[in-house]
Amino acid sequence: MPSTHLLIIGDRAALSWVVTEQRMAFPAGRSQTARALQEGDEVFLYTTRGCFGNPTRDLGRVIGRASVASPVRVLDEPVVFGERTFTEGCRLEVSGLAGFREGLVLRDLVPRLSVFPDPATWSVRMRRASLTLPPGDADLVRTELKPLLRPYDEAVEQYRWDPASS
Repeated sequence: MPSTHLLIIGDRAALSWVVTEQRMAFPAGRSQTARALQEGDEVFLYTTRGCFGNPTRDLGRVIGRASVASPVRVLDEPVVFGERTFTEGCRLEVSGLAGFREGLVLRDLVPRLSVFPDPATWSVRMRRASLTLPPGDADLVRTELKPLLRPYDEAVEQYRWDPASS
């Protein structure tokens, strides 16, 4: 049975690559986390407060919905963002995106999500590449996110930029 995961993205260049290439990459040493994703699983794309370089202004948001379109495997050529190297990855099929810097503010849902047993420390659980959501939590996120999503083809260009300008 397919699972649902939050894919946690904390870098603007990485976000552009994930959304426009419809791929996800995982850092070395995160094999167990990466391999929890199976082909056919549902994923929500989450951008951290620091994704755009200003955590005092930005909020962590769920900005997209996708499905895992290939098994996670070792990449032929690692992907590098800044000083981090990502050695494993998979293909995604993005079905919807919120407008750029828009989306579902996750902290507003934290008290209603069982994946965060202590709402006061919920952000600690977000310091990873992905987080598996229990079915009830996935239903809540899906329901709240749905009205904010636009078709992929209509929204993807907002997420495309030259990494040199980030």
